Amino acid sequence: MEELVKQLAAAVYGSSSVDGVKIINGRAIITLVNVTDIPEKTAELRRQVENLDGIARASIIFTASKAFSGLRQPDDMWMVPGVKKIIAVASGKGGVGKSTTAVNLALAIANHDKKVALFDADIYGPSVPAMLGYEGMPPASLDGKTFEPFTDMDIRSMSVGTLIDKTQPLIWRGAKACGALQQLLCDTNWGDIDVMVIDMPPGTGDIQITLSQKVKMDGAVIVSTPQDIALIDAVKGINMFKRVNVPILGLVENMSYYICEKCGHRADIFGHDGARKTAENMGETFLGEIPLHYSIRQNADNGTPIVYAEPDSPYAQAYNQIAEKIITRLGI
Repeated sequence: MEELVKQLAAAVYGSSSVDGVKIINGRAIITLVNVTDIPEKTAELRRQVENLDGIARASIIFTASKAFSGLRQPDDMWMVPGVKKIIAVASGKGGVGKSTTAVNLALAIANHDKKVALFDADIYGPSVPAMLGYEGMPPASLDGKTFEPFTDMDIRSMSVGTLIDKTQPLIWRGAKACGALQQLLCDTNWGDIDVMVIDMPPGTGDIQITLSQKVKMDGAVIVSTPQDIALIDAVKGINMFKRVNVPILGLVENMSYYICEKCGHRADIFGHDGARKTAENMGETFLGEIPLHYSIRQNADNGTPIVYAEPDSPYAQAYNQIAEKIITRLGI
């Protein structure tokens, strides 16, 4: 059966484009490389495969694009229908609270009467399902071909973490990971969305570059702690986005300071003002600072982010103020 599916795929997209075919529980997974998704051809291939006996569903994954050199913008962009603006929340390194920031900023932007979507592209460490309370729940598909986003707390979201066992490592090379992200991003029925927030993987590797080039990004928010070692990597992240022509919306200083609830003493545990000074030195916007507080961590772990659980708290207000600046910079 797999050989027959390969022949059908080769007839539509060419034999050199067929990287592999797997059939699992009546589902045919066809991996194509070095070709651009042509909707008419893809629909025809899917129809032919699903007409075969024993095949209930066909998934077609494009794992690579047309070759291009350097960091120029590729021609075959990933289209996300219905989404007006897309921003990335990124960090130069892990452990700075990027995902917590992305989730709370998405909720804060929604608080400003915007229709918001959150896409978890942190493929090797997806944490959005846990922070939004749907960990362990598979995504729904009404037609067997596209996904329905999770809708809760006034935002729509989707994560690769819903497709894999959270205890198992995802051992995928860049091309395969990018292909999976493309399918999940482009085949989700987002609906009418004002702003999509993409929680990027940390660092400046293949996935980050591919997403920045393939998706029409309207801006990037860089998250860092105040300490020097984190800011060094934040600068690298800023320069990466500049090289692929993604505007920098600004820097957020996370875990900026800690206020003791008993004595009121302020402790700059990781230093202070590092992100602000870095933004000034690079001619970028400083969006604001988020304090270090157990309520932010606790609510994220409980699946009820601070902006949703404690909307009147100073911590939620800090996110709301940053969201307001982002909305202004996006011109919406």
